[in-house]
Amino acid sequence: MSPVFNHVGVCVTDLARSRRFYEEVLGFEYWREVEPPDAMVAKLIDLEPPIGVTAVYLRQDAFVLELMHYGDAGAHAPASPRVMNEIGLTHVSVAVVDIDTTAAKAVEFGGTVLEQTNVGAAVMIRDPDGQLLELLPMTYRDGLAG
Repeated sequence: MSPVFNHVGVCVTDLARSRRFYEEVLGFEYWREVEPPDAMVAKLIDLEPPIGVTAVYLRQDAFVLELMHYGDAGAHAPASPRVMNEIGLTHVSVAVVDIDTTAAKAVEFGGTVLEQTNVGAAVMIRDPDGQLLELLPMTYRDGLAG
């Protein structure tokens, strides 16, 4: 059996705010919430306890997004905002019905629009904690099916 993609995890500073953003702006649906024991989590993610992580899992079709909030360990802001040519995961891309409407909604729910990236057919936004997200038209996704 081949490996199967599981989820993408995003560290957030305010779980309720991030959940509202991803559900209301990008159409994710709540799946489940877990608060795993510190001893196991500390070892797995290589952080010193106490951790106090709460993980909320959101779904959109087969894609699962894990929002992680560290109640005891806290969240550490990156040294600088992530840019596209930085090694590692650069962004999450989402196809939407209307880019302008979705971008405006992102601002309403605490995100930001990177106006300088707006090429008409796509734009980059950031979630309330600065995670880079690409908005593409639904026609782009439909074109991938072929």
